[in-house]
Amino acid sequence: MGPDSDSVDREYMESITRSLSLGINVIDCASNYRNMRSELLIGQVLPMAIKQGIINRNEVVVCSKAGYLAFDYREDIDPYTYIDETYIKTELFKREEFVGGCHCLSPAYLKNQLELSRRNMGLETIDIYFIHNPETQLSAVPRSTVLSRIKGAIAAMEECCAEGKIAMYGIATWNGFRVNASNKQHLPLEEILSYAKDIGGENHRFKVVQAPYNSFLHQAATEPSQPVRGRRMPLLHAAHHLGLSVITSATINQGNLSKNLNPDVRNKSPELGEQRTDAQAAIQFARTTPGIVTSLLGMRKVMHVEENCAVIRYPAHPRT
Repeated sequence: MGPDSDSVDREYMESITRSLSLGINVIDCASNYRNMRSELLIGQVLPMAIKQGIINRNEVVVCSKAGYLAFDYREDIDPYTYIDETYIKTELFKREEFVGGCHCLSPAYLKNQLELSRRNMGLETIDIYFIHNPETQLSAVPRSTVLSRIKGAIAAMEECCAEGKIAMYGIATWNGFRVNASNKQHLPLEEILSYAKDIGGENHRFKVVQAPYNSFLHQAATEPSQPVRGRRMPLLHAAHHLGLSVITSATINQGNLSKNLNPDVRNKSPELGEQRTDAQAAIQFARTTPGIVTSLLGMRKVMHVEENCAVIRYPAHPRT
């Protein structure tokens, strides 16, 4: 994340390279991040790291997402003209499918964004491709319409998996899977999974969900938001029962947990030693929560990479 500038590109190039050398093996992106600069940068860094022997392609999981409108920073054109010329006139979506001036779930649009992501990153196959924050549309579109659009998006993802363009797919959310069912932005995971089973059968490729989780935004582990087989349970429990993996975002809450961390949270990671930083303790809190496969955080500066990756030396055994 951050500004779409050459200087930020250079910082990310250094931080991604260093992260891979220290053992980080998941890269998470989206076509709209920094107006495509983030994906384009990955397309430069990853082959360089492979060539230098830092990592092999099969040792890193590359994720991206589609849903939010992606602008191309290289295009010198006003946004309205860009939308009209790039998406409307090419019939990638209809105006009524474009919600809030920023979001679309049209199958044609999602497939277009996937092709863009593959080209930007220079990848034949993206390991995990996420439908990005579909709950965004619930503020302006009837729930039944949004769920129908999600089903259409899932059908498109199954087709892309069959074509070898993605290995698996999922849904990345901010509010959708962690908020209470009474919340307007709630998404029913069990029902959405049933769409994948209807379309792809038992061999469907809907395998992963993403949601924020940290000691402040802890609902994924504590809020019984998801009904599964007639019982309400938190997202992490629901995903386990449904056979889905969970990747969590906002591990240090956009930097807010890197200082003045709650002492109770800090004390949960004595294995890190007395010199542990608040950021390290916050990371360990998330990565040792039962049910979490990977905890994501943004690291633009090498100094933060060095600090945060020190946690890798310690076990991530689930806390009881």
